[in-house]
Amino acid sequence: MPKQFDLIVWDWDGTLADSTSMITNAVLKAAQQVGLPTLTRQEASNIIGLGLYEAIEALYGEIPTEKAQEMARLYTANYYAGESQIPLFEGVADTIKMLNMRGFKLAVATGKGRRGLDLAFEHCGLGKYFHGTRTVDECFSKPHPQMIDELMDNLVVLPERTLMIGDTSYDLQMASNAGVSAVGVTYGAQPAVQWQHLNPIQQFDNFISLGQWLLENA
Repeated sequence: MPKQFDLIVWDWDGTLADSTSMITNAVLKAAQQVGLPTLTRQEASNIIGLGLYEAIEALYGEIPTEKAQEMARLYTANYYAGESQIPLFEGVADTIKMLNMRGFKLAVATGKGRRGLDLAFEHCGLGKYFHGTRTVDECFSKPHPQMIDELMDNLVVLPERTLMIGDTSYDLQMASNAGVSAVGVTYGAQPAVQWQHLNPIQQFDNFISLGQWLLENA
């Protein structure tokens, strides 16, 4: 079967890395430390995928700049205390290597900062298989299409030959804004009900099934 896509753009947290619980815990703890109203776990996980300050605004609206900065600082400290122990989902390493071997261009578009993505690559050893990456401190936060637009430009791939894979409405809305196809996954931060209206071409509840579909159909 001929390839449908030349470029596969991945979200990182909740799509490739099983980091949703750690991010949620770091958000909850930072909010408590800075004295902001208590959040539910679902509220905290819903903002995964946004840039840090965009996430704080989504959770609390316009709060004093000093308080937002302190929450951001505390979140970062909480998260990096355990970041090195975040595992990839089962099957990720093998699938990424196989897709690379089959000639797909692979990229990451993430709400993480550059430092965080570089550390994640260092810990998992997969950085060499990706042809391009964009982080939230280099581009507008999702769902703005800048990350995907720049990756397509730099890797010389058309929108109709590009696929975005993510676990949140921010990922799928970014894909729609960039004019590319998207696949949604339900094993990360958000349930399908929060992004099904964005019409992904497929959705998966585990990475193994996603990897098999990509190798057979992408």
